[in-house]
Amino acid sequence: MNYILFDGPSRNNLLPFTFTRPVADIRIGILTIREKWETFLDTTTTTITEEYLSDKYPMVEMDENVMINASYLPNLELVEMVKDLQENQAIFKDEDVIAFFSKNTQEEVDFDSYEAIEFNDDVIKIEHTWDIFSKNGEAIQEDFNLLTNGRRSQPIPSSNNVIAAENIFIEEGASLEFVTLNASNGPIYIGKNSLIMEGSLIRGPFALCEEAIVKMGARIYGPTTIGPSSKVGGEINNAVLFANSNKGHDGFLGNSVLGEWCNLGADTNTSNLKNNYAEVRLWDYQTESFARTGLQFCGLMMGDHSKCGINTMFNTGTVIGVSVNIFGSGFPRNFVPSFSWGGSAGFTTYVTKKAFEVAEVVMSRRNMTFSEQDKVILEHIFEETKRFRRE
Repeated sequence: MNYILFDGPSRNNLLPFTFTRPVADIRIGILTIREKWETFLDTTTTTITEEYLSDKYPMVEMDENVMINASYLPNLELVEMVKDLQENQAIFKDEDVIAFFSKNTQEEVDFDSYEAIEFNDDVIKIEHTWDIFSKNGEAIQEDFNLLTNGRRSQPIPSSNNVIAAENIFIEEGASLEFVTLNASNGPIYIGKNSLIMEGSLIRGPFALCEEAIVKMGARIYGPTTIGPSSKVGGEINNAVLFANSNKGHDGFLGNSVLGEWCNLGADTNTSNLKNNYAEVRLWDYQTESFARTGLQFCGLMMGDHSKCGINTMFNTGTVIGVSVNIFGSGFPRNFVPSFSWGGSAGFTTYVTKKAFEVAEVVMSRRNMTFSEQDKVILEHIFEETKRFRRE
């Protein structure tokens, strides 16, 4: 069967992260949503997403297809139902469609003519940016079970101080010495060829993905995910970093999400709690206003390719767009549009030529190419977000 992941109605609620990727390629837990589905289904998937992303993330349609709403994370029960879908059948959770059978001869899909199959079990759904960190603990546990089932961990080196060793899994090539690992509150997964330097203190749930690095003396509270080839230091609490991002120095990052190719300067700090302990509101691109999160703790949401200088201070509930460069003293405002350059004193437009020069240099340091596809995507975002920039 051919499986296609589609963005669904939550796509705009997941900006700025979905400016540069389909919903399926959001990382939560250990794996991206796409990687979870592909592992369960034991096959590759393609994507229905925004037109400007479709060259980089193409859709492959066959005679018979199963379309899957990428906001839903797979579990055993759901995957079995998806595999069993037949023509004119769809799986629903309340009013939401999770998956449906489609033939390429269909000009449109009319769910009134479909047999509706209700999914009544629990399932993780990612509807808002803050779900990425607030549901990360549950996602880490599910991915840990999926990836370690029937497998044996590499031995834990004897120099480490360990609590609940049965909840720790170390992949081949990982290196860690003189580290404290406490997995009594949730699993700790240490990915292939990753490195945890001496003196680090880590409490689960925690996921360190392939080739990621934890620097000396870091203090990390779960649930936290450090994406592939990312590098972290200082103090972190309940945060998710996508691939190739850095928080390499002292400073606090809490209840936050960083996209890819982000960099936080030394001693950057995020506030994750308002002084009056009130509910945090976050910028919502869909309504173009600040939305209620229902959360007391919420820090920073930073889109791909964004950077900040040393000693940057982010207020509670700050949303930073794509390709933003922040520097200077004081708190920048708590919504900074994509391609902005500046800080608390004000912003100018970060022109694409300069942004592309930085992206090329940064990606080349990881032996990766800033492609023409990447440029087209960022140029589209630059134009789409013009109306948010004030100079």
